[in-house]
Amino acid sequence: MQVLLIALLAGIGFLIAYHTYGKWLGSKIFALSLNRVCPSKKLEDGIDYVPTSKGVVFGHHFTSIAGTGPIVGPAIAIMWGWLPALLWVIFGSILIGAVHDFGSLVVSLRNNGQTVGDIAGRVLNRRVRLLFLLILVMSLTIVLAIFGLVIAAVFKKYPAAIFPCVVQIPIAVAIGLLLHRRGAGLLLPSIAALAVMYLTVIFGNVGFLGQLNTIMAGWSVWTWVVVLLSYSYVASVLPVWTLLQPRDYINSLQLISALALIVLGLFVAAFIGGAPLEAGGDRQSLTMAAPSINPTPTGAPVIFPFLFITIACGAISGFHCLVSSGTSSKQLKSEPDARFVGYGGMLLEGFLATLVILACGAGLGLGVKTADGALLTGEAAWLARYESWSAAKGLGAKVGAFVDGSANFLVAVGLPSSVAIALMGVLVASFAGTTLDTACRLQRYVVQELAGTLRRNPDMPGPLALLENRHGATIVAIAIAALMASLPASGNLADWSMESAGKGGLILWPLFGATNQLLAGLAFLVVTFYLWRRNVPVWFLVIPMVFMLVMPIWAMSYNLFHPDSGWLVAEKPNYLLGCIGIATIALELWMIFEAFKAFPKAKGVLESNPLDDWQKQGS
Repeated sequence: MQVLLIALLAGIGFLIAYHTYGKWLGSKIFALSLNRVCPSKKLEDGIDYVPTSKGVVFGHHFTSIAGTGPIVGPAIAIMWGWLPALLWVIFGSILIGAVHDFGSLVVSLRNNGQTVGDIAGRVLNRRVRLLFLLILVMSLTIVLAIFGLVIAAVFKKYPAAIFPCVVQIPIAVAIGLLLHRRGAGLLLPSIAALAVMYLTVIFGNVGFLGQLNTIMAGWSVWTWVVVLLSYSYVASVLPVWTLLQPRDYINSLQLISALALIVLGLFVAAFIGGAPLEAGGDRQSLTMAAPSINPTPTGAPVIFPFLFITIACGAISGFHCLVSSGTSSKQLKSEPDARFVGYGGMLLEGFLATLVILACGAGLGLGVKTADGALLTGEAAWLARYESWSAAKGLGAKVGAFVDGSANFLVAVGLPSSVAIALMGVLVASFAGTTLDTACRLQRYVVQELAGTLRRNPDMPGPLALLENRHGATIVAIAIAALMASLPASGNLADWSMESAGKGGLILWPLFGATNQLLAGLAFLVVTFYLWRRNVPVWFLVIPMVFMLVMPIWAMSYNLFHPDSGWLVAEKPNYLLGCIGIATIALELWMIFEAFKAFPKAKGVLESNPLDDWQKQGS
């Protein structure tokens, strides 16, 4: 019952937080008002700025911010014990992550839907804007380069997930056309789409479709990267209502229903146990197989600060500020909807991360099969996946731990094992897919904003003017990501082959965790200055902001200078990661210096040419 109690208390805690702290932020701090005209209506263009119901925007927002982050992060952080991971997920989501996402969304709504990087130029200064945009370009390039590899790895491990993920695209386009051009209601198409999606999970690996899945699972990583980046280009330049919104909405329905099934499986397993491992056998009792606290796992880095870097999306992630201020803010049609989308979306992701911890910590204990066919339960089953940090670190190990653990919950309800595993595989691949196409659109916005910043005279045409066009900006974003991905993981061109190509994102991936969390700290900085200039209290932002500025620089410094494995001091130094890491720390310190210098003079002083109407309209 302990496992079920954790899930229930976490869910209740998130609901209470939404209706108390979230409500206070919306009404007293951000003063959300129905009277303000949102960018989606003010700048409606039918492509990026499209007024949309909060349910559809929530679907897009949740699936985009979630990705595989709240799965892979908690799935490996449980090595330090399920209790530290759980506490960081719950309190991080409520007090830090949800505030970060909500604040970024509101500030963007008040600034014509611009990204926090662009807004930084006004609330701080122009130098900060350029620095911020450069950090965003690097972070999003890594995401685009690596997520093709992530999706390819999931498809290779779970071929049954391929057809359900592919068929989402035509279903999404059909629903988009029904809703936008024919004005159809949302309920019936949603039910129909969800039913079709589950049918593809159940029957999508049978007969010809099964053979097709097997063939596509055999594609090289580079082939998948090319296909997925090409798809991302199309998804980025199309109007949001044709593919992005309906696909993410369909995914959100499927993913939320899958989470509901996991919770149902938790209830069943808690009261009557997991499914028997053999016909006629006893049902396995549901208990935590993972240790509650394990501060020094074999081969793992120190728990402080790396717990707060490893679990990002499940508690707080800088990538979320890009989704909030890049795509979601351009679609909300009512300002009060920002609390449901921004604050509520992060709390749901926190609940997903909680279920991941329970699946990896207890679900695996219901029974796993080893490579030699042996059946293990309890602590032995958990140790089979988590014997050491290196054993649990690989993408396949992390995804596999969640898929197998959560599938055990579904099997306890009575679902066939093959269907349960396929359903969880689709969940992981769908999350990764929505993050990929959203990241491409976000990179397009950032490239456009960066080009506008670098152009000295906006009235004169030039090469940079091409990058302010959505096609030009998207082509550049895709080309840079494809170039990085095309390299072998070693970075040595002599190692290039069709099998090694597509893994180049792994070269810079070690930088992403700390850089991503640094981005969250910088987003807090922008939100803090925005409120400070308007004489709005910022005390509730100061501690999260400082925390999210200190932890990344601490982790980056550890990676750079640790005596045994530091990038710059190891027996074989990695000067590429070392130089970029040093540059990242320098940029952070520079931005903090600029903020520190401006802070005393900013209180009560609106930035020049503000784009919002904070003072003109009441709450």
